[in-house]
Amino acid sequence: MRQLLSSLVETGTRRKLTGKLGTTVKTCAALIAIAVIYTTTVVYIDLFVMTVVFLSAILALLFLMYTAGPNGRLDRPSVMDWLFSVASVVVGIYFFVESGRIAERITLLFPLETPDLVAASVLLALTIEATRRTVGVGLTSVVSVFVLYNLFGHSLPAGLGFREVSYNHFLDIMMFTTDGLFGVPLRVAATYAFLFVLFGTFLSRAGGADFFYNFASSLAGRKVGGPAKISVISSGLYGTMSGSPTSDVVTTGSITIPIMQRLGYSKPLSGSVEVAASTGGSLLPPVMGSAAFIMAEYTGIDYRDIAIAGIVPALLYYLCVYTQIHLRSRKMGLGGLNADEIPKMRTTLSNGGLFIIPLVALSVALILGYSPTYVAAIATLVVLIVSAVKPSTRMSVRDVWDALGETTLRMVAVVAACAAAGLVIGGISMTGLGGKFADLVFLLSGNSTILVLVISAVLAIILGMGMPTPSAFILAAVLVGPTLNSLDFSLMQTNMFILYFAVLSAMTPPVAVAAFAAAAIADAKPLSIAVGAVRLAITAFIVPFAFMYGDGLLLNGSWIDISTACITAGIGVILLSIGIEGFWKDSLTTQARIGFGVSGLLFIFPSTAAIVAGVILFIVSMLMTPHLRFRMKLSS
Repeated sequence: MRQLLSSLVETGTRRKLTGKLGTTVKTCAALIAIAVIYTTTVVYIDLFVMTVVFLSAILALLFLMYTAGPNGRLDRPSVMDWLFSVASVVVGIYFFVESGRIAERITLLFPLETPDLVAASVLLALTIEATRRTVGVGLTSVVSVFVLYNLFGHSLPAGLGFREVSYNHFLDIMMFTTDGLFGVPLRVAATYAFLFVLFGTFLSRAGGADFFYNFASSLAGRKVGGPAKISVISSGLYGTMSGSPTSDVVTTGSITIPIMQRLGYSKPLSGSVEVAASTGGSLLPPVMGSAAFIMAEYTGIDYRDIAIAGIVPALLYYLCVYTQIHLRSRKMGLGGLNADEIPKMRTTLSNGGLFIIPLVALSVALILGYSPTYVAAIATLVVLIVSAVKPSTRMSVRDVWDALGETTLRMVAVVAACAAAGLVIGGISMTGLGGKFADLVFLLSGNSTILVLVISAVLAIILGMGMPTPSAFILAAVLVGPTLNSLDFSLMQTNMFILYFAVLSAMTPPVAVAAFAAAAIADAKPLSIAVGAVRLAITAFIVPFAFMYGDGLLLNGSWIDISTACITAGIGVILLSIGIEGFWKDSLTTQARIGFGVSGLLFIFPSTAAIVAGVILFIVSMLMTPHLRFRMKLSS
């Protein structure tokens, strides 16, 4: 009984399929990738048809790849897994064959036929089960609650209740329109997100990941805190392509964490550095992870504008992490790598410098306004071209085939989460819960803008706990977005605010999925790693509030406003880091730490009065630092 309950609640385990079945799965995965490339760049196919076929194909692979629970067989799928996989294919074929009739019918006016109801019910159940196996009980519970709320919410009191919705009505909206399962999240997963993951996979396979690490080593390896700074640079560069903090931790952390520990970093600190660096990758332009694509599709804001707006906040994020690492390393007396462990910059650029070209091409194409789909496809093609220049990086036909399959397999869990998020969005739209949620937030905040922002930030983090970043963002955007949009903020401000806290949920206790991934490598407690990561990246929890009150940090406004906001925020981040670490050339007194920290906050939230107060407090804090007092005593 315990095993049965465990299999119904806990996440499944990914199998490592071998033999003929493993080859078949990889072949199907590569063919799916080819189909996605073809339908997004060469020929147009109706979005509903494309997403239906895409989802059914992914689900068919998913049930073969993941066990039903933690105790499932890892060597081969069970009979139930095969049944679910076949059912996914059959349902996909049904929707594809009937797509013409489905497209012509008028929703809710023409009743669904019995086969429609059966196919839709099966697909709904398969999607929820796929979400449970890959993402876990968190998102699955949210989806299940919303399904039940849509069907039985009319029985609740007036404040939460709504007009009764029949099961047929529910399925019609959720499964036969683009307002539910086949909505924005799944469309993004099948287009933009898939192609950018393809780009990242090709770049990594060609040797780009090794180049990023060697480049970071050449740049920062010999400096104070060299190993940790290498982690920050390499994880940030890789993370902007992977779009998954957890994936980034596993990929780069397996190299950087052991090196940090070997040179004297504690187990929790080494994990915290990697988690903070990897999480920031999902906020770093030009790619910013798949959540930014969903933001573009959901809001209608051009992705180029989102990437440009994200530049300064992301740089402030990494400035905070880098500064704290530098100060902590000096305080602990931790140096850099040995000279023989650091590749020469000339050698690094000679071996892999060509991999800078795809990133430049991607950035330029986005700035010029090309569609994200086109940009990702071109950038991937550029990777193939530049990798062919040197025999050591040249991708063979086998490498290309494996990269195609790997892309699809990496997207499996993301697709399940995006499909589930679509169900939640549809449920909220059908019931009008977004407006009711906004009323509740205003009631709790007493109409105080700052309290509305704080509550919204906390809710965004809670909604995102244990979920992939795309699902975390879209859930927060649908529930919290209407609240912020009703205030005097731009669409860019509100959704960038939500994006930040949705991403930060990956490292925020108590769930902190990225910290759990790092804990397995660092051999430390996940909670200790998560707390340390939040401390290193504390600016990320502050800057969103700053750009809500002045969007110069989002590069909007006059050049004077933008320059002032960026310069003062940069100074503020450094001062705040000094206050947090309690070190600047020497250990600081408690009073000096508080002074530096508060002055940093005043600089981050710029106004004439705040800057003047910040300067005065900074001078007072300087006078309280031990080494400066010693110098003054000598001079007297």
